[in-house]
Amino acid sequence: MTSTVLNPITAAMTDFTATRAMFHLPAGVTYLDGNSLGPLPIAAQERARRVVADEWGEMLIRGWNTAGWMAAPGRVGDRIARLIGAPAGSVVMGDTLSIKVYQALASALSMRPDRRVVLSDSGNFPTDLYIAQGLLASLGSDYRLKVVAPDEVADAIDDNIAVTLLTEVDYRTGRRHDMPALTARAHDVGALAIWDLAHSAGAVPVDVTAGAADFAVGCTYKYLNGGPGAPAFIYVAPAHHDAALPALSGWMGHAAPFAFDLDYRPGKGIERMRVGTPPVIALAVLDAALDAWDGVAMADLRARSIELSEAFIAGVEARCAGVTLASPRDPHARGSQVGVRHPQAYAVMQALIAEGVIGDFRAPDILRFGFAPLYNDLADVDRAVTVLADILATGRWDRPEFHARNAVT
Repeated sequence: MTSTVLNPITAAMTDFTATRAMFHLPAGVTYLDGNSLGPLPIAAQERARRVVADEWGEMLIRGWNTAGWMAAPGRVGDRIARLIGAPAGSVVMGDTLSIKVYQALASALSMRPDRRVVLSDSGNFPTDLYIAQGLLASLGSDYRLKVVAPDEVADAIDDNIAVTLLTEVDYRTGRRHDMPALTARAHDVGALAIWDLAHSAGAVPVDVTAGAADFAVGCTYKYLNGGPGAPAFIYVAPAHHDAALPALSGWMGHAAPFAFDLDYRPGKGIERMRVGTPPVIALAVLDAALDAWDGVAMADLRARSIELSEAFIAGVEARCAGVTLASPRDPHARGSQVGVRHPQAYAVMQALIAEGVIGDFRAPDILRFGFAPLYNDLADVDRAVTVLADILATGRWDRPEFHARNAVT
C-alpha cells in the first residue's frame, strides 16, 4: 500500500465565480445552509442520468466490471483524500457517517485493549456520542465514555484514555479544535485520536497527515455537495492499516469477496474498511460533485470563508437587534459557519426561510449560517443580514406558522 501523500490542491488564484456557476442555485434564494446540505451540482444531474440509463440500463450486472462500479469506493476516496491531506489509498467510501464512527472507534479500542475510557466533548455531534455509548455498552460495564466541555479536552487527556473521539468543528457554534495539538497530547499518553470531519472537509484546510490523526471520518452531503444521504468516508493512517481490524466485517471488506469463504479474512489496507455493497448511483453523483474542487486552492477557500463570515458578523452586530454571537470571534478559531443566539431562534429562522434566506436552527437557541465559498458571495451575506435585520425590527417572526415545529429543523 503506497503512503505517498497526494499533491495538495493548488492554483494561482481560485475563480469562485466559475465554481458558483457549477451549482443549481434557485432564483430568489440566498442559501446559507451548505453546512447541512450542499446544493445540487449541475454536473451531477447528467452523471446520475448516465449511470442509471447507460450503465445500469444497458450494462446491467456487467457494470460492476465494465463501468468500474466495484472500484468506485476507493477511487472516489482518493478524491476526498486530496481535500483532507491524506495519502493515496488511505480513504474509502461507503455506508453512513454513523457506521464509519463505529468502525473507527471499535478498531481503535481493539488496538488499546488495556484501556477502557473514550474521551469526547459536549460540543460533539450527538450521533457520535450515541454510537460510542452503544458500542461501549456492548463491550462491558468497565468501558465508559467521558464527556467534558470543549475547552477542557486537553486537560482531560491522561493515561487512562484509550481513544479521543472529537469533531474538529462544532456543529452549532463552529468552534474549531486544534487537531495537531490535541492529537499530539493523545499520543503523548498512549491514546489514539479519531477526528470527525463532517464540518471540516471542504470547509477549511484539513491535513490529517500533518495532524497525525489515527482515524478520520466524515460525511459528504454538506460542504462536499454529494446530495442527501451521500456516502461517508473513513481514513485510516497507513501505519495502522495492518493493525486496524474492522468490527463490521462485511463481505466487501473481505480479502477475497468472491471466493465466498465461510470465514472472514480482512482485506489489505483501507479495503478492509468496506462493509456492504457500495451505493453506485450515490457515488457517481458525489464523484461529479467533486469536480468543482478541481483547481481550487484551499488557502483561497479559507481566505474567502473568513471574508464572508467576518462580513456577516459585522453586519449582524451593526444592524440586527436582539441577537448575540455564539461562535468564536477569532475567525481562525472557527470553521466556515457562524451561529448567533436569539431566544426565539426557531421562529426567526422559519421567517427567514419563508423570505428566501435559508439557514437552519440548532437547539436551544442558535440561528446557524454556513458559508461555502464555492458558491456563496458577499451579495448573499448582504441580503441575509438585510432580511434578518428587517424581520427582527418588525417582529415578523412572531406568527403562529413560524412557531410550529417541523420534523427537520
